[in-house]
Amino acid sequence: MVNELKIVLKKIPLLGSLLVYFSRIVRKFDHSESYWESRYAAGGNSGCGSYGRLADFKAKFLNEFITKKNIKTVVEFGCGDGNQLRLCNYPNYIGLDVSLSAINICKKIFRNDSSKQFFLIAEDETLDTQFKSELSMSLDVIYHLVEDCVYEKYMKRLFSAGSHYVIIYSSNIEQPPTFHVKHRKFDDWVLKNFPDFELIHVEKNKYPYKGDNEVSSLADFYVFENKVNLNAAEAE
Repeated sequence: MVNELKIVLKKIPLLGSLLVYFSRIVRKFDHSESYWESRYAAGGNSGCGSYGRLADFKAKFLNEFITKKNIKTVVEFGCGDGNQLRLCNYPNYIGLDVSLSAINICKKIFRNDSSKQFFLIAEDETLDTQFKSELSMSLDVIYHLVEDCVYEKYMKRLFSAGSHYVIIYSSNIEQPPTFHVKHRKFDDWVLKNFPDFELIHVEKNKYPYKGDNEVSSLADFYVFENKVNLNAAEAE
């Protein structure tokens, strides 16, 4: 009965939004994976960064990069609800997420688009190369990885999957965690753990953070290039 009531309330715009909002407030943070599954299952979305003018800014940068570098294959670690993906033009795309609800949402939205594939990827799975792509991406994800072990595993997967480039859209500062957010200075981690990848460009946010998460963000674009792979390809 309670679940049926929630479904009815979520269909009412204002009440539905309030229901999701208050469920996030009272819900105790347990673990990154379970948090996001609960959030999507309760009718929540990928957050402000995947909607409105922030989403438009991200799509413009990514689409121009894809065209300029002639990227054919893309893998995204943390595809979320797919709203950002609606705005992007990827020739061949693989979306991964730890939330089954998010994956199911994406599969439904893009069910008639054969250029896109979606897979559930558990945090405790071993690393592999089955998702190797020219471009590996992380958009608005890193600062949500509160647990250090989850962060380490995620970053290794992200950079292991990018044969030519890795693009990260995130904050790049150190701050103590608050609920499901922990800001990290990830470029130092990359330099130490994946020295073959060089930071070649930082695209500052068109809407830098001014206290309102709805229309501004602490995140910028960081583009890393795999110098070893690209130099080898040019020498052939």
